[in-house]
Amino acid sequence: MRRKLFAFAMVGVLTMGGVVGCTDNGGDNTAGGGDAGNGPKIYGNGKGKIGVILPDTESSQRWGTDDPKFLKAAFDAAGVKADIQNAQGDKAKFASIADSMIAGGATVLMIVNLDSGTGKTVLGKARKAGLATIDYDRLTLNGGADYYVSFNNVTVGQMQGQGLVRCLKEKGTKAPLVADLNGSPTDNNATQFKQGYEQVLQPMYDSQAYVKGPDQSVPEWSNDEAGVIFEQMMAQTQGKIRGVVAANDGLANAAIGVLKKSKLNGVVPVTGQDATVQGLQNILAGDQCMTVYKPIKQEAEAAANLAIKLFKGEKIEVGGKVKDVESGAYVPAVLLKPQLIFKENVKDVVQDKFVDRADVCKDAFEKLCTENGV
Repeated sequence: MRRKLFAFAMVGVLTMGGVVGCTDNGGDNTAGGGDAGNGPKIYGNGKGKIGVILPDTESSQRWGTDDPKFLKAAFDAAGVKADIQNAQGDKAKFASIADSMIAGGATVLMIVNLDSGTGKTVLGKARKAGLATIDYDRLTLNGGADYYVSFNNVTVGQMQGQGLVRCLKEKGTKAPLVADLNGSPTDNNATQFKQGYEQVLQPMYDSQAYVKGPDQSVPEWSNDEAGVIFEQMMAQTQGKIRGVVAANDGLANAAIGVLKKSKLNGVVPVTGQDATVQGLQNILAGDQCMTVYKPIKQEAEAAANLAIKLFKGEKIEVGGKVKDVESGAYVPAVLLKPQLIFKENVKDVVQDKFVDRADVCKDAFEKLCTENGV
């Protein structure tokens, strides 16, 4: 179902940054948890395992490759048994995996929810069974997780808005009609991204420097659906869209595919996020304006470190917290800093070994990589 995203509930980020620390718990067997009093009844004791449920492999390449690789490496280095599974976008499978992990002796459960409703049910079962719980990358609204590890998603959205403003200025586009291709309406992260780029772009609309165009969310972050939606946007505006806020690189590529049909790729700036190989190639080719690089290795290691400490029964201290706007609870959080990527610093993502140069620079892209110092 296609829906417009009219209202934006925001999870308020109260403290930036955050480093996981620990101290001996001195026998205190109560988890840190949020101020809603939903912490697990016990810590782990170094026995059992850590369960991790990832959402899908379609919305972003990270869930099928990056996160499982980095999480496994961190758990293996600590000598901690972990069970990492992917729900493949199936809510019933997500719940079934959780039930299996809880019954199979997990003492810590880390999830990336498919939506807040499904996530809340799973977290409730885990909490009832005495597990420590972590929301990874996506906060489960009203879910009562003990901890949250993510990037500051409002900042990510602000970077997308800032990137589009820069690219439109460089192109000298006058009063551009800007379309929003938002993420899934069931993903709280998409709400936060929208919050961020609207903060940057609304003043441009108010001053009539920009014209507000079509604004629609993409169910389940589906790239195929995004292409259909954007094609309809172009038809509705008689092809007059001159700027696109796409919430991630997959949606951006879908929009670029449509723009290519009208030979408007490179003419219409398109934002992105995730610093995927495809996104970086689109930037080098001039078809995509920018992306936001979220060092997933750092996020995965921070989450794994937190899970390991909980697993071993160590007291946790984190440097941030977010407010769950549905429950009103404050959730202790580790919040990491993203990076804005344009053509001139694509090399930073490669140098950080987030992606392989060979993948980004293969075939026709070798020349573009060389020209841009990649």
